[in-house]
Amino acid sequence: MEGLEPSKDPDLIVGFETSDDAAVYRISDDKAIITTVDFITPPVDDPYWFGQIAAANSLSDVYAMGGKPIIALNVVMFPSKQLDMTHLKEILRGGHDKVMEAGASMAGGHSVDDLEPKYGLAVTGIVHPDKILTNCRAEDGDTLVLTKPIGSGVLFNACRSGKLAYEKLKKVLPIVASLNGTALDIALKYDVHSCTDITGFGISGHVLEIARGSQSQIRLHYGNIPLYDNAIEMYRAGEMTGSNKANKDLVEGSLEISASLSKEEEELLFDPQTSGGLLFSVPSSQADDLIRDLQKAGIIHSAAIGEVKRSDKSGIKVV
Repeated sequence: MEGLEPSKDPDLIVGFETSDDAAVYRISDDKAIITTVDFITPPVDDPYWFGQIAAANSLSDVYAMGGKPIIALNVVMFPSKQLDMTHLKEILRGGHDKVMEAGASMAGGHSVDDLEPKYGLAVTGIVHPDKILTNCRAEDGDTLVLTKPIGSGVLFNACRSGKLAYEKLKKVLPIVASLNGTALDIALKYDVHSCTDITGFGISGHVLEIARGSQSQIRLHYGNIPLYDNAIEMYRAGEMTGSNKANKDLVEGSLEISASLSKEEEELLFDPQTSGGLLFSVPSSQADDLIRDLQKAGIIHSAAIGEVKRSDKSGIKVV
């Protein structure tokens, strides 16, 4: 946040300096609180799915910091004069159900009248101060493990434009709306050095955050990255998202693509995700076991997608 002075409070363990997923504040020697807020516009027309996806997206920031969500507040913008209030009820029901699934408490929230529906959560979580995960501690030789496919951005847009039938999109919604809590619980049995979740900046943007924060070069294996069904086909059909160009600009000068990729395949590197997976940096000797345990727990798309190499020049090389 350029131009804003960082806090000097020593108990603010994680602020905005590292582009992490949430803030973390120490309240005692053995407890810190995680606080975050996120909201989105509807990725789908179904209000219940919208509520679930938006809530899972918000809760994910707590998991990405290694924490457990304990309380959530609704953040709602809704055009009450244009849409039936039953739609709002379904959005809130979807969010409530995800918060309950996470084992947290829903405790109210705030709403305003707006021209377009928007929904998300302000979430508070807890974590031990010594067990916080950040995006800036990947170590030389680590393997990057991703827990969900990418490509949701183009699928949502393709459904809106009529290029993708809703029945095909609906098949991926349970994955998009799934919580990242189980993946975190499994990963914490291993030596996780760094973690983030893959959201609006796309796979390339969030991998670059790890590379810069850890002063590393990351070798990204394109062929290992799990993709949602029909994502590449939608780019080939001419679909695009409003964030691809900005995400590409974000990594310009720090991304080298040596793999032989088509233009459409490259676009998936910049595809913005909603409620994406967690990306763990773990010792390479532990990666296979971690992936095995994740897949055994039903997180079947988990894959090793890259390696970390300490470097004076941070960046990504796609091979």
